[in-house]
Amino acid sequence: MVWYAPCSRKQTGLLFRHCVVVPHHSPTMEEVVAIGSLAEEKKNSGNEEYKSKRYEAALRLYSEAIHLSPETPAYYGNRSACYMMLGDYRSALNDANTAIKKDDKFEKGYIRKAKCSLMLGDVIGTEQAIQNCLNLNAASTALRDEIVNLKQLRDFNEKAANSYDKKDYRTCLYHCDNAIKIAPGSIQNKLLKAECLAMLERFDEASNIAISIMQSHSTNADAIYVRGLTLYYGDNLDKGLLHFERAVMLDPDHKKAKAMRQKAKQLKEKKETGNEQFKSGNYRQALVTYSEALEVDSQNKDICSKLYYNRALVNSKLDNLREAISDCTSALSLNERYMKPLLQRAKLYYKMENFEEAVKDYEKALKTDRSPEVKNLLKDAKFQLKKSKRKDYYKILGVTKQATEDEIKKAYRKRALVHHPDRHTNSTDEEKKEQERKFKELGEAYAVLSDPLKKSGYDSGQDLMEMNHSADVDPQQIYRQFFFPSDFGFGGFPGGGGGGNNANFSFHFG
Repeated sequence: MVWYAPCSRKQTGLLFRHCVVVPHHSPTMEEVVAIGSLAEEKKNSGNEEYKSKRYEAALRLYSEAIHLSPETPAYYGNRSACYMMLGDYRSALNDANTAIKKDDKFEKGYIRKAKCSLMLGDVIGTEQAIQNCLNLNAASTALRDEIVNLKQLRDFNEKAANSYDKKDYRTCLYHCDNAIKIAPGSIQNKLLKAECLAMLERFDEASNIAISIMQSHSTNADAIYVRGLTLYYGDNLDKGLLHFERAVMLDPDHKKAKAMRQKAKQLKEKKETGNEQFKSGNYRQALVTYSEALEVDSQNKDICSKLYYNRALVNSKLDNLREAISDCTSALSLNERYMKPLLQRAKLYYKMENFEEAVKDYEKALKTDRSPEVKNLLKDAKFQLKKSKRKDYYKILGVTKQATEDEIKKAYRKRALVHHPDRHTNSTDEEKKEQERKFKELGEAYAVLSDPLKKSGYDSGQDLMEMNHSADVDPQQIYRQFFFPSDFGFGGFPGGGGGGNNANFSFHFG
């Protein structure tokens, strides 16, 4: 048997303060007294270190005292208090339970157990320890604060559970934080907090809590489940599924893990099936599959944003442009930094000749992606927008951009006869003005589209002013020149200083 007595001796670079070797036989009474005295000395030295808040040093001294006198309950009680100050509530509870086993009348043992149980969030264990303490000493006030805190903890736990059931994760998080202030060692409350954080998309915070618990409790199914949530909702479907499967393997009755495993499997299968159908050109079936996938879990914003984008591509292939734009918008509402649906929506707006919206999307994309490709797309969209804001002369004449010279003439002739002001002399003033406006636009359109050079410039997007085309074209002159070309000699249009014989011409319809 080896026991320790005061001495100071250096050996192999280490200082052994108490080192006495006792023969291997039952100790004499004197030896027992000496051992007990030394244990007390260790305990007293530990108390001094504890008072000075040097808890690691105190812990070593209490452990030495226990080694010397393992049947003394007070030593375990002291070390329990030291473990608590170091935040090791589980070890503190073990020492408190050991002290009580050594002496079931040891009041401080129950006091330590109540404090440890409360720190660990064990409501029932705390209640039992408080009752045992009061049974030994009904007048004890040592646990007065713990009794108050226990009541508050129970209240916070109940409110957190009710909020969680209502899916009010923000309120549940608030109550969890209050509960953790009372019970900082409660794994249950920490994991509930982490789960709420995950549902509130605060994945890094949730993950840190779950990983921390997994490091010390590698088989804790709840911690593995919560870690799975952070992966699943954080755009890592495959790893999330693996964690749910691991949680179910450790706890086959884990309802939440089983439900999430099923969702993850369905999403994975439908997403992959839809992708294969799209690649093979089976767009209508892909549309159905992606739509079904979107119904699996609307809370998974990352996955759903990708599914909306995929469905937008399918709708684009099916020429469902408005539906495709709607899907892109849905994808962006879930993830505003997702570039693919933003660029796809801009492309769709461009295709539908909604150049103003296309420019907005490309400008937004350029803030994130400064690539030459996006710059060129924006430049082109702006150019098309500028073109679109000019008068559409083809539309005014009612012809296509591929119309021949003869078709342009026929279109002008037909519409000019309809909108000539002389045909509306009996109309209201408002109607007269409207017909005059349309007649003037017809003249402008014909003046440009009947001139090959101006038409070419117009088609290439040149500004009318750049083409030296005046918007103040005289529609009557255009009309007379078209219908009465013989009246126009060298001097130009009638009334223009060239001496035409129809300078005061006025056309009257019968």
